[in-house]
Amino acid sequence: MGMAVADNLLPKVKANLILTHNEDDDLLIGFITAAVSYAQSYQHIADDYYETHTMPPTTEQAVIMLSSHFYESRDGSTAGFFADNIQASQQVWNTVNMLLRRLDREWGV
Repeated sequence: MGMAVADNLLPKVKANLILTHNEDDDLLIGFITAAVSYAQSYQHIADDYYETHTMPPTTEQAVIMLSSHFYESRDGSTAGFFADNIQASQQVWNTVNMLLRRLDREWGV
């Protein structure tokens, strides 16, 4: 995946995390890249699909959530900020997968 998609999403992920410093930008780019790759795999589309196609708002939200989850869980805990809730990590994945179901897809008739 090229850097354009990750670079575009970086400010949105940082806003979601309420991060104002730049020390973790490279780490976040890696997490965003992984989240976009997961989204493309889940949606059964090409690995570079979002390099040339607009990312739907639902997919963008899923990538932001998943990137944020990766960042918050980087210390080895299961759910970062919500580590006191044993179900929080699974709920993140459930929500991400729901958002990735391409509800915005144009179905042929």
